[in-house]
Order: sequence, then structure tokens, then C-alpha cells
Amino acid sequence: MEKRILAYRKYMDELLKQLQDGEIAPEEVERLKKEHMTQVSFFQHERLIHLIVTVTFAILEMLALFLFMLCPGIAVFCLVVIILVLLVPYIRHYYILENEVQKMYRQYDALCEKQGNKTFFL
Repeated sequence: MEKRILAYRKYMDELLKQLQDGEIAPEEVERLKKEHMTQVSFFQHERLIHLIVTVTFAILEMLALFLFMLCPGIAVFCLVVIILVLLVPYIRHYYILENEVQKMYRQYDALCEKQGNKTFFL
């Protein structure tokens, strides 16, 4: 999913550059907006799923740490380490999804600007 989201964002950056340079007709903007929102919705869904998984693993890690503090042992320590090893890549992946979707929102705002629509930049 990481490769797909990065490739799509770069593709949209290229399309926005072509639109700015006048290589793409302004009439195509509406079609690009619809396509872009479809892709954004796919990535938003993926982001939500990964948020749920990441939070679940974070809660499991906290519970395992609490269990380790109550009854220390090698088996519980291994559990803490295993969950942590799984949690770190989930956090990294969620971080990438979150940042890329935020960039896609800005791309959508740029498409709206090309149509003359007002957007709300924060």
C-alpha cells in the first residue's frame, strides 16, 4: 500500500504541474477531481483500518507492560518485545498513510482552485 499511495501522489503532482502549465484542458479538472476523491476515499479507508490496528497493538503493548510489572518473567518479557516489534512498523505505516492523505487533500484544494472554487486552507 505504501508504494501505491506514494506513486499515486506523485502521479497527481505531475498532473497538477501539467494543468498549471496548460498541458491539460481546464474541462478535465472535474473528471480529475472525481477520480482523485475516489482514490482519497480508498486511502482514507486504509488509514482508518490501520489506525484501529495500531491503537489495538498499542493497548496490547500497555497491557503486556503492566502484566510484566505485576509478574516479571521471561515469557511475559518476550510478549512485550514481540508486540513492540509489531507495533513499530504499524506506527510507521500509519504515519505514511496519514501524511500522504493530508498531501492529497492539498492536491484536491489545488484542483478546486483551478476551477475557481474557494477552498479553506488551514
